[in-house]
Amino acid sequence: MDAGLLQLSPLNPGSPVPLYHQLATSLSAAIAEGRFKPGDRLPSEPELARRFGVTRPTVRQATRLLADQQLVEPRRGSGTFVRMPQKQVDLFSLGGTLEAFERSGVRLDRRLVGKLKRVELDPSLSPHPFAGRVAYQFRRLSRAEGRPVLLEDFYVDPLTFPELEGYNLSVKSFARVVREHYFLRPVRGRQTFQTLAVTAEVGADLGVDAGESVLLVRRTLDFPGAAAAVYVELLCRTDEFVFSQTLEGDA
Repeated sequence: MDAGLLQLSPLNPGSPVPLYHQLATSLSAAIAEGRFKPGDRLPSEPELARRFGVTRPTVRQATRLLADQQLVEPRRGSGTFVRMPQKQVDLFSLGGTLEAFERSGVRLDRRLVGKLKRVELDPSLSPHPFAGRVAYQFRRLSRAEGRPVLLEDFYVDPLTFPELEGYNLSVKSFARVVREHYFLRPVRGRQTFQTLAVTAEVGADLGVDAGESVLLVRRTLDFPGAAAAVYVELLCRTDEFVFSQTLEGDA
């Protein structure tokens, strides 16, 4: 029997926690402790079923749960393999999205999708911060190691950031333009999170199938004397990165 199997924590049939969940927890702990390393093949369904005295469907549920958690990758005809650990990106950085990735050691290549333009948004779009107002609007696609990971739609107050169309946002990031040309920094921000099934158009940009779920982050930034001067909708692929948000308590 595989030595890694012998070290796995036993299951408790009398526990209210389902057996598949207990098995997934045991395998997850073994992966975290390095007993199964990135690239290793997990023991087969029959091996795990014999070791723990459970059915193969129970094993299948456990490995599916690990796959949902991005810990393992099933490969048809080959087995289930431990994935490389995902890099974690603190997504809420007042310094800008690119800065957040760079702090995690990830370099992003970015490009504008289409052109920056002035738009007047329909009042019915409320609670969109720019509903019924004029805004600069542009879309930016970011790639990491050649793979698309992030699609952002920006809406910017033209009174706070006049003549924004005069800056090449393909060369300088928006956050950098704000710092170096408008001499402004955000003073406050808010974010909401939900999952979203992408359209075929957005899926083509992000490299995923239509209907696949991605993380939608809605971010609003306040600047001195200008509340909600920037609003961004970020669509994030979560199969490559774990996105987090740092919370700090009062001292």
